[in-house]
Amino acid sequence: MILPKTPSFRLDGRRAVVTGAGRGIGLAAAAALAEAGADVVLVARTAPEVEAAAEAMSGRAAVLDVSDRAATDAFFADQRAFDVLVNNAGTNRPQPMTEVSEEDFDAVFGLNVKSAFFVAQACALRMIAEGVQGSLIHMSSQMGHVGGPNRSLYCGSKWALEGLNKAFALDLAAHGIRSNTIAPTFIETPLTKPFFEDAAFKASVLSKIKLGRIGQVEDLMGAILFLASDASALVTGTSLIVDGGWTAD
Repeated sequence: MILPKTPSFRLDGRRAVVTGAGRGIGLAAAAALAEAGADVVLVARTAPEVEAAAEAMSGRAAVLDVSDRAATDAFFADQRAFDVLVNNAGTNRPQPMTEVSEEDFDAVFGLNVKSAFFVAQACALRMIAEGVQGSLIHMSSQMGHVGGPNRSLYCGSKWALEGLNKAFALDLAAHGIRSNTIAPTFIETPLTKPFFEDAAFKASVLSKIKLGRIGQVEDLMGAILFLASDASALVTGTSLIVDGGWTAD
């Protein structure tokens, strides 16, 4: 009997780029891809942080503010096509919708939607030009599937990203380029850790995460590797929700 063979999760010989890669989820994504054999370029605004991260995993650092459209286009135009994009750079300004300013709106939607769109576009254009078939992975959130108090901007931006992702998948399928999102629950990172010092906030979060714990960046590394590799060759236009059961209720 000839048994089916599991597709490889290895990424040897492939090129990957991760935005917002200096810390937290972006750093974990880059580490997962590098461990699987990919040649990884880590992109972030802060040079010392991203350079240290790149050195630790034998990757390469690129200092880039992805909210700068011209710089982003130039970065991808100067690179050989990537096989994998982790479109991770993002921001959040939690507050009641009644207190949101236009500047708040522009900051959150500007990075989480506009910049994410044009990073994906620039990456895809290089892939198409060179005939590279690969995977675009956009870091969304469980808040792209539900609502949340004081999260109008964040929810709106992530719901938008989910919609963009589905359209990307349709536009790029003919080129053999897949597009998917990962939608995590609350993950403990340098950015979010201070919020969990508020006992009431932490308790409210844990009451919704049915597995009973705050997420760690390691919880996302397998999902990232899956979507980057041949193991997900028929997966496109969907969202991999890593939320401990939050959205199941």
